[in-house]
Amino acid sequence: MLVLIQILMYALMVYFWIVTATVLMSWLVALNIANTRNKYVYKFCMLLNYATVPVVRVVRKVVPPMGGFDFTPMVIIFAIWLMMEGLTRLAQYVPQ
Repeated sequence: MLVLIQILMYALMVYFWIVTATVLMSWLVALNIANTRNKYVYKFCMLLNYATVPVVRVVRKVVPPMGGFDFTPMVIIFAIWLMMEGLTRLAQYVPQ
């Protein structure tokens, strides 16, 4: 059981970094620092989008963009943090 919790924790951490990288890349593209006409930048952005769009689409139904700001990544990161905290507390009660 403890191994399953650790695997879930690692998966959540990886997804946290994917969401963070997606946000950073969107800022870099918006500020014209990263150019999506470069095929490698474009492919990297598309890879990040393919990984995050299913979750973002669900969360955007609940939290639409407000005033030009999209709070969806913050909600996703907060949800990941809550799940990791729950798994950490669960791991304390699991016999080794």
